[in-house]
This record gives sequence, structure tokens and C-alpha cells, in this order.
Amino acid sequence: MTTTPKRVVVLADSDTRWKWGASVARQIAPEHRLDAYFLRARSTPTERQLAEVGIQPDTQREVIAAELVDDEELAAADILVFATAGGTTLALAHSLGQNWDGRPHRPITVTGYVGVVYEKLIDGLLTRAGIDIVIANSAFDADRFRTAFRGVNIDPDTVVEAALPFLGGDPYDPPAVYSADRPFTLCFAVQPSVPKGRNARIRLLERAAAHARRHPERLVLFKLRSLPGEHTTHVEAHPYQVLIEELDEAAPPNLQLVYGNMGEVLDHTDLLVTVSSTAALESLHRGIPTAILTDFGVREAHGNHYFVNSGCLASWDDLDNGVVPVPDAQWVASQGVGKSNPYAAARARISVLRENGPLPVLRTFHTPQRSSFYLPELLARHGLDEKGRPLPVPLGDGSGFAGVISRPLRKAVRSSAKGLYRVGHQRVAPMIRRWGQI
Repeated sequence: MTTTPKRVVVLADSDTRWKWGASVARQIAPEHRLDAYFLRARSTPTERQLAEVGIQPDTQREVIAAELVDDEELAAADILVFATAGGTTLALAHSLGQNWDGRPHRPITVTGYVGVVYEKLIDGLLTRAGIDIVIANSAFDADRFRTAFRGVNIDPDTVVEAALPFLGGDPYDPPAVYSADRPFTLCFAVQPSVPKGRNARIRLLERAAAHARRHPERLVLFKLRSLPGEHTTHVEAHPYQVLIEELDEAAPPNLQLVYGNMGEVLDHTDLLVTVSSTAALESLHRGIPTAILTDFGVREAHGNHYFVNSGCLASWDDLDNGVVPVPDAQWVASQGVGKSNPYAAARARISVLRENGPLPVLRTFHTPQRSSFYLPELLARHGLDEKGRPLPVPLGDGSGFAGVISRPLRKAVRSSAKGLYRVGHQRVAPMIRRWGQI
């Protein structure tokens, strides 16, 4: 007798969230088949971005939100990981809950955050409230999440403490002697929107170039997130690949822009520098010296305020002068860094949910009754109505009907148009350019 393999579906809307969701899936259900559903939008990951993450799903396809409510394969999955923005998670959880009501089976639902939570704590949590398991990436986050859930009468036991799922790699083991073949390597982990402005990003490049000139024996890497034209979770308006050509003085040869899997880059890193990237926690997990830049200030807008008690704050002047930050052990431990078997509690929670019989109806905190202004507009932006059904998309037939489409629905249509533009910009245009070079 052949048994159907258990399946975990990861629903993702960007390369970063796919990395988080796929890594969570591997941790909580390593024996399950992994199916990827990518939401078709501005930041849908390209094949190159997926390859860089390094987790290959068994199946993958692109979808829009309205397609999912009647997707029988999705409904039959054993686990569904929402690796999506909070508003998208809410819209889909509400709609799927409505459409799965009365079914004898629905997937166990899981969600969480792709990195540190330094802003919109309540906003983000309440868009995820109602999911069966909300992953907290640290003890610090777990305490905050449970406190918030208790305050709005959401079961705090749905919060499960874990750690960032992609923390791993060999412990830092520097060479006894650095050489031309293995120089001391400083790696700057780029973020698409931190800092955001063109001038700030050029200044950052100039300081990195100055550091490389001051230390010609060092290799200074800029770890990039995407190719120009590719999109990530956050918009990158000014790619460093373009800005490096605009420096007042040509970049020194020991300053290099690199791509690749972050873990593989860290294999040869001796000092990780960033403004506030989650790469800092990957680096700290491996014991690599890590610096959080203060040159743009320590500010909520940049997210580096999260690291105030980490012991890792440093400026370019500090780094020029050989300062190596020493992390605070208590702070590091509170972030889930170095934790052994961090997903054991999540796997145990899944076992309990399976053993307790049919799952309850999937109900979100925000309902049409509780959030009568907020939820309907959010659902419409995803092409869904309050009952979780796809909204009709009227066609302009000369009757004038298209001119009275509701504002939320127009936004949903524009969103679909942006998705089509993204496909053309990221996939069709490069292909045409390659044809022109043949």
C-alpha cells in the first residue's frame, strides 16, 4: 500500500521571506515534501535569487492570492507556512479560514518574522494572530509576543520560541597567519533600503573604499542582495553596482562587490559589518566579530537601535583604527543565537495539534465585525471580498461600468498590472537583451 507523502507548503512573496519560510519548513518538517507557492507581485523572487538561497523545493509555482481560496492541493497540505508580509498573511488567513470552514481537514498554519522585530510590533502581531503557530525568533521576542496576545485575548500558547532558522555554519576559525591567498576579510552586508538615500549610500561606499585603501592587506567585500532590476522585500532605489562607478576616486582593487549565499560568504569573513542586517545574527551565531555601524546615527529609522545592548556598535573610524567589537553574551543569548535544537518546541506543538483531532476553524483577530474599516480594504487590495471569495474584475465594455470600480478594487487591479510589469522588466527584457547580443 502506497501512502501519500506529507507535504509542507511555503507561501512566500520575496526572496528573503522564501529563505525564512523554506528554512522553517526544513526545521519543523524535514521529512515532508516541500512545495513553494510564490505570490506574483513586485518582489517575486527570480530563479537566480532562489538559487542563492540554496533550498530547492520539490515543486514551485507562481500564484495570485485569489487563486488560493479554491486550491485543493493547498487545502490538502499538512502544514502551511505563511512567509508573507503581515497584511498579506491576514488577508489570506481570513479568506482561507472562511473557505476551509466545514472541511474535515485543513493544514496546520505557521508564520513568523524573517528577522529582528524592531518596528510595528502590535501591527505585525495582530495581522498574524489566529495562526496556529507564530514563531518567535528569540526568547526576547517570545516574551513580547505573548504579552501582546494576552492583552487582546489571543491564546499566548500559539507563540513558540525558536531562533532564526538559517543560523548555522561552522564556528569561526581564523587562520594562524593571513596571506595573499587568505587575507583578513571585512564583509559589509548590504540592505536594500538602509541607508536609503543615494548620497548616504555613496558615502557608505566611499568609507568602505577609504578603509580598503588604509588597509591594503585586507579584502573588503560588499555582499549584495540583488542584481539591478531584481526586487527584494524592500525596494533598492540606488544599487551599489551603479553607485560604485560614481565614486570621486576609483575603488581600490581590494574592494569587491560579491553575490552568493550569505553563509558561504561568512565562511571566509573575519569581520562582518552592517547597519542592521539580520546577517549580524548569522555572524554572531558563528562567533565572527560583528560591527553594527553608527555613522548614520543609532536610530529607529535604521533599525540599529535594536542592537544598543549588543556590544557591537562601532563606527568606520573605530574599524579604521582596528577596533573589534566584543558582543555581550547575555544579549546574544536572548536573541536565540547559539541555541541548540531551537525548533524542538515547534515540532512538539505540531504533534500536539495533530493528536488533538480536527483543527478549529482558522479565525484571525481582525474580522469584518471588529475591524470594519481596515479589513475589507485590505482584502480588496488582494482581490478578495469579506467572505474570502475572489472579487469580480469587471471589464470595460463601453457601458461605463469600469469607471465605477471601487477604489480598493482599482488598487488590486493596479497591483496585478505591477506584477505583469515586473515579469516583463525582470524576465522578458533581459532575454531580449541577450538575443540582441547573439
